[in-house]
Amino acid sequence: MGMDKSGAAAGGRVVFLDWLRAIACFMVVAVHACEPYYFGADGNVFIESKAAGFWASLVDSAVRSCVPLFVATSSYLLFPLSCRTGDFFKRRLVRVLVPCAFWACAYTAAWGEWAKLPFNFPFAGGHLWFVYMLVGLYLAMPLLSPWAEKAQEREVRGWLMLWLATTLFPFIRRFWLAKFGAPEFGATPFLWGEAPWNRFGAFHYVSGFAGYMLLGFYFRKFVPRLDWRRTLAIAAPLWLAGFAITWGFFYFRIPAAQGYPVARPYAFAVDLETSWEFCGTGVALMTAACFLLARKLEFAGGFYRRVVRPLSEASYGTYLLHMFILVQAVAFFRRHLPPGASIAATAATTYVLASLASALLRRIPFVGRFIAG
Repeated sequence: MGMDKSGAAAGGRVVFLDWLRAIACFMVVAVHACEPYYFGADGNVFIESKAAGFWASLVDSAVRSCVPLFVATSSYLLFPLSCRTGDFFKRRLVRVLVPCAFWACAYTAAWGEWAKLPFNFPFAGGHLWFVYMLVGLYLAMPLLSPWAEKAQEREVRGWLMLWLATTLFPFIRRFWLAKFGAPEFGATPFLWGEAPWNRFGAFHYVSGFAGYMLLGFYFRKFVPRLDWRRTLAIAAPLWLAGFAITWGFFYFRIPAAQGYPVARPYAFAVDLETSWEFCGTGVALMTAACFLLARKLEFAGGFYRRVVRPLSEASYGTYLLHMFILVQAVAFFRRHLPPGASIAATAATTYVLASLASALLRRIPFVGRFIAG
């Protein structure tokens, strides 16, 4: 199967993006497989052993770039828009929102809270937050596309540098708390114009997941394809630096001086995850590194056609439904395996079964795409 310079296979698909989607989807499942080992069912931090804290923090930190990679992948394909706004919304929002609505109802039916469903994702389907964020980016794409079409590399790089600076904000907020304590307005420090009556500070519009949207666009338009030596020379330091921030700032702050189990309230869990924020510096560096490496995955042979591409095509449905399977898998493996092996077995089993279920649902005539994307 031949490929053009953009990495597109003869059939028109961008091969490395299929590899990246399949891998990122597994990374999402791995993140969720870690959560029971540091986050209790009652919402509190409850790390039962040193091994649980170590493996959960190590694996979760290593795969934390999963969600940003999905955003950059969508941007690489869609941004700036190549069609009319109405056509874009019709295709993308229907494809994204209808399956999300189906599974939101499914999670609500299983765990209740129907009255809250019109206002937000159900608590039992907490991972559906991603869809709401993605829809927000889709709504912004038509506004930003005219600029992106004309922007020069220096302009885009400058905005990316400004965005990267905003990824330090989670750490700046924690520094505020350590030095000054909670602000008089509430428990969360406010920065540069933010206040209880104004959540839109000076850097609000150049922060958050929009940076990953811009990153995917930057890679497609301005970053040439590099050989393996140059790719590794750039990606390896980026990933290692990002991982050191993401993992170190979590693991070495686990308050284990008094021994295990470690139990703390929910507020401590939020603080412990400071370096895990998807728009934090460590995760941003790891995302850029992973995207660079993924561009080298141009293998379009039989394994790609029979395994990788089907996994990629089923990935949205896998994401939506996997929590139904993961809850059962983690309960089983946690009883029979030590933490590291249990996390690996839970992630692998859940990913395989959820991908198979998504692929089968997609085959249902007429309605399959409305259920599994």
